[in-house]
Amino acid sequence: MNSKEQKIANFDPNGVGDISGGVFGLPFTVDESELVIIPTPWEVTVSYSAGTAQGPQAVMDASPQLDLFETAIPDAWKLGIAMEDVSEEWQAVSDELRQKAEAYINWLEAGSPEESREQFGNITAEVTAKGEEFLQWLKQKSLNYLNKGKMVAVLGGDHSTPLGLMHALAEKHEEYGILQIDAHADLRDAYEGFEYSHASIMFNALKLPQIKKLVQVGIRDLCQAEAELADQSNGRITIFYDAVLKENMYAGDSWKKECKKIIAQLPQKVYISFDIDGLDPKLCPATGTPVPGGLEFEQAVFLIKQLVKSGREIIGFDLCEVAPGDSEWNGNVGARVLQKLCNWMAVSQGRLQAQF
Repeated sequence: MNSKEQKIANFDPNGVGDISGGVFGLPFTVDESELVIIPTPWEVTVSYSAGTAQGPQAVMDASPQLDLFETAIPDAWKLGIAMEDVSEEWQAVSDELRQKAEAYINWLEAGSPEESREQFGNITAEVTAKGEEFLQWLKQKSLNYLNKGKMVAVLGGDHSTPLGLMHALAEKHEEYGILQIDAHADLRDAYEGFEYSHASIMFNALKLPQIKKLVQVGIRDLCQAEAELADQSNGRITIFYDAVLKENMYAGDSWKKECKKIIAQLPQKVYISFDIDGLDPKLCPATGTPVPGGLEFEQAVFLIKQLVKSGREIIGFDLCEVAPGDSEWNGNVGARVLQKLCNWMAVSQGRLQAQF
């Protein structure tokens, strides 16, 4: 019996969550796990409220409180899920650059006064260079796990962080689509001068030719240039605006029908990019840029289940923009979203069996 089998035999899934264990209180190491979560404590370009760099730790701390039993997937906990330790090095780089970027953003918002221009001359270039380094670090780390047959997920950090995983998946798959759950479109070109801005993640992702389709759900805050980019994308970008989804439902459509329309736009292989602010902000009040509206928790889970039920394969995912705030609530909700994403990705790949 190998150590993973021994751990499964000796583990009590009904017991109290082991806060000294791994993510969700599980006993598995990264090597033993089929799914590895890479935490990315990075939020250099966040322009409203900070805190998302502490998101991975907040989710990790909350996760042992969750019950492991999933009614539709009874043996889900046996899969083997582990999270890497949060990188103190990248956390420190993020903290240092965040201060410089914040001063620069404040200078922009003050109308870019000429007398201080020299002081801010190199900041965007410095942040972009480190952003590129971060991308390559995550890409290589992700490829290392993917080449071992593991599933990979990213836990942010701000929404700029998962780009390296998207690049890694583009090397492993000829084509795939992105299902983005978000309040924001994130289609800005180098927002505020930062190439790897959190508001530019999907603009940057679409530079990868392997990404055939971007389907955005819950969008309720975007600029005109982003809407025009989607309109002029020849169908490569489809936006399901939160207001339109709600209006259709107020007029009598079911959420199931809306989900069917969303899923019909996606190819066989799907990457899920889940910004926590896609949910109603009562569920994530500390997130960086909350916007009224959004999905309920079970609405989002139902969409993911329907995606899997359609026969599509989830090849990877990220969960971003969870900030700890001043209570455990944000981490708690983040951990629950993370658990659902992990379990349903495994079902979609045939690694877990579900009873739909």
